[in-house]
Amino acid sequence: MSLAKAFFDVGLFTNQRDAQQRFWSEQVGLPFDHTLKLGGGILQHRYSAGEAVLKLNDARDPLPSPAAMPIIEILVGIDGLTQKRALQDPDGNRITLLPAGTDGITGLAVRLRVAELDRSQRFYTDVLGCDLLAPGTLRCADARILLEQGETPASDDQPALAALGLRYLTLQVFDCDLAYARALANGASGAREPVTLGSTARIAFIRDPDGVWIELSERASVTGKPVA
Repeated sequence: MSLAKAFFDVGLFTNQRDAQQRFWSEQVGLPFDHTLKLGGGILQHRYSAGEAVLKLNDARDPLPSPAAMPIIEILVGIDGLTQKRALQDPDGNRITLLPAGTDGITGLAVRLRVAELDRSQRFYTDVLGCDLLAPGTLRCADARILLEQGETPASDDQPALAALGLRYLTLQVFDCDLAYARALANGASGAREPVTLGSTARIAFIRDPDGVWIELSERASVTGKPVA
């Protein structure tokens, strides 16, 4: 898959806007960029982690709380940090701060719990074009995805995208429709077909074998071309 940006973004949903904003600004130290209105009572507050973006989706209505989530941790590479720090955000999500460059991690990385390591490695290499650096360690352009084998919820028990916690990854692509079609052809599960969001972006969603939502985003400000 041809990516328009070397780092993926990470999206989470919350009903605790003020506490989460303080956490990401003050405890993690990510600079706030801007807020987008997504509709349906959701505002997206965007925080920069180098080229990556932490997407804090603030929901007006109460969100369901899944018993387990495939994205179990965000790792953040921080310039000037001298030692690892383990944190939890106000919703209990695991956040680990690392000196930038530790194990190749800059910007944002994620740790995923997967039912079958080999199956997930094939998905991320064959569908998304990631490089397998070592068992359980993948390079997605310049970012890292870490896989941890363990028990995962059955697909019928996985909630919709808008639920509390760490919910999705965003890959910036040059052509959303083409990326979506190729992902399906290579075995991905389609979750939402491509749609256009005004003049901002054209997006679609696929899901990995363990239910992680993956957004394919053709964002005008990243690709440098208008949204079709």
